[in-house]
Amino acid sequence: MGDRLTDRGKAPEPSVVAALIGAENYTRWRGLLEFINTSYPGVFTPEWLYGGQKHGWSLRFKKSTSFCTLVPERGSMKVLLVFGGAEREKAEGVLDSLTSHARDDYLSAHTYHDGKWVLIDADSDEALLDIETLLHVKRRVKRT
Repeated sequence: MGDRLTDRGKAPEPSVVAALIGAENYTRWRGLLEFINTSYPGVFTPEWLYGGQKHGWSLRFKKSTSFCTLVPERGSMKVLLVFGGAEREKAEGVLDSLTSHARDDYLSAHTYHDGKWVLIDADSDEALLDIETLLHVKRRVKRT
């Protein structure tokens, strides 16, 4: 196993993801999955995507547009968020409430024609809370 999950044969099992990213990060991984399932029940069906030998497997949440993508890496997990124009405006409104780590990741991310692609290292519980805040910017919580 390298730095990413690159075995094209089939999508990785939870035990493989846990072994790659480590126990502490896997707890955060499961916490983020639970957050998405609880906050947005029935909205997203997670989909494993294979990005080739260089990028490996990632877990994407998408309805009509991308919500977020979880990227497992050796000893870490990252979350990719893409913000369109209106979402960028809302995200910039909450930047002051984020930790410097997540705020710096947002500010240093490049803006492309299809949006601002922000990759945040979910290396702490604080970073996970920042990610949850940014996910709320992308989509309001579904009320049941």
